Amino acid sequence: MKHIVTLAVTVLMCLTAMGQQANQDPYYARRATLFDQLPVGKKDIVMLGNSLTDGCEFNELLGNNHIKNRGIVGDIVQGLIDRIDPIIKGQPKKLFIMSGVNDISHDVGADSIARAMEKLIVMVKQGSPRTKIYLQSLLPFNNDVREWRLLKGRDHVVVEANALLEQVARRQGVTWINLYPLFVDDQGRLRADLTNDGLHLMGKGYLIWRDAIRPYIK
Repeated sequence: MKHIVTLAVTVLMCLTAMGQQANQDPYYARRATLFDQLPVGKKDIVMLGNSLTDGCEFNELLGNNHIKNRGIVGDIVQGLIDRIDPIIKGQPKKLFIMSGVNDISHDVGADSIARAMEKLIVMVKQGSPRTKIYLQSLLPFNNDVREWRLLKGRDHVVVEANALLEQVARRQGVTWINLYPLFVDDQGRLRADLTNDGLHLMGKGYLIWRDAIRPYIK
């Protein structure tokens, strides 16, 4: 029992430190404080996540001015929790969530990612019960295109996290969108034709993402 408590405290300290580190990044702070000021309305569709979300103009791709991008480079699931209040306050119509790969790069396991994501979903359900929540899977990465040292040998954590996140979606009664099969090659890596750095998406990749979520946007 003592070992379990110690492990839990260690994980909590790690997540706290990660959140503080993210908040100290100048870009993160600029974007997070901007989002604090930008309104979210009841007709809006919010895209919440990390650099993968940050890097896309979803409103233009999907031809919908009610889509609001709330992605920030480098964010973790705890970071989404820390900045969810303005979104909940706006009571948006829909919320699309993707996060976890940065947690993995900080050596956070699949279990911890799933628990944090479930906490986030519960917060949204309690604070904005009419918001339709869509939980999106993590995408694969490809260290053969470019080596991401902190992700080396951790491809399996993405698979494990997705399995647990799907369970979270089922348990919480939210929609699960499994994007992973659309982006993975036969070696379990992000398709090389969709990225130029092994982690982030080129335009072609965002078109695949757009087509996958379009039915849920409508």
